[in-house]
Amino acid sequence: MGIYVGQSIAGESGEGKGRAGGGMGPISHPSTGLDRFHQNIRRAGMGFRTILVHVDTGPSAPKRLKLSADLAARFEAHLVGLYVRRPFQAPAFTDAGPAMDSLYRTYESAVQADEAAAMAAFGTTGPLKAWRVADGPAEQVVAAHARYADLVIVGQAEPDAAAEATPPDLAEAVAMAGERPTLIVPHIGAAKPPGRTVMLCWNGTREAARAATGALPFLKKADKVVILLVDPEDEPGGAGVHVAAWLARHGVTAVVKRDTAGGADIGEIILSRAADQDADLIVMGLYGHSRMREWVMGGASRTLLASMTVPLLVAH
Repeated sequence: MGIYVGQSIAGESGEGKGRAGGGMGPISHPSTGLDRFHQNIRRAGMGFRTILVHVDTGPSAPKRLKLSADLAARFEAHLVGLYVRRPFQAPAFTDAGPAMDSLYRTYESAVQADEAAAMAAFGTTGPLKAWRVADGPAEQVVAAHARYADLVIVGQAEPDAAAEATPPDLAEAVAMAGERPTLIVPHIGAAKPPGRTVMLCWNGTREAARAATGALPFLKKADKVVILLVDPEDEPGGAGVHVAAWLARHGVTAVVKRDTAGGADIGEIILSRAADQDADLIVMGLYGHSRMREWVMGGASRTLLASMTVPLLVAH
């Protein structure tokens, strides 16, 4: 993909000067969501050692950066800030020559100013902080760098399109790439640090299993974990109990809540139940598909991405 990392600060060993650089035995019922948990147990069991946060100059960036720093401190993780330089786009009517040169100089000056502002906001002091700069489409660049992290933090789309410093669908594109668990921070920020009261949305799918497994470090540190099932298809006491038992083996005590949609938007139900439980983090699978290079999200996913009031940890 030709990603070039322009800078690396605060010691990313093994990556060079600025360049980005087990089996569990047979599964008896690979179609069940619980079995999918065990495929990723070892990957999630050690916690977050590297956290990647996307840095831009949008109005919500400072809140996202503060949350990222708080989480890195809580998990004693290496925090990597990634700034993606927006590509130069010349107007179609502009001919090559002095006019094009002038446009490019203006672009380069603006990008350098944005980069400097982003780096200053992130801060680069400290033994567990590193800074990366890359060129390319933001969705592809962040997804590629996610492969070298345990958790990726991005922001919800800004409500004011004019203030958007990155593509408005960056969060869902990175999450749908499925490289690592993705924590999406609301543009309003978080009223309190996420992960003390966690709502885990469960429907037995692969996406839900990946999200739950990716959230294990949060779940292990949580004071309260609620497993929410909306219109569960299994018999009473089925999947919810199995998930709670799996979590218990990791030292996580969880309560199971079952609800019915009754024709209502499931995303709205999730947000309502999260408010009832005073949840500060929602964990769920993300559903959608690509159409003409744009992501078409499922109903609940679309609702939460648009209306989230607390951070959302998702996986595809």
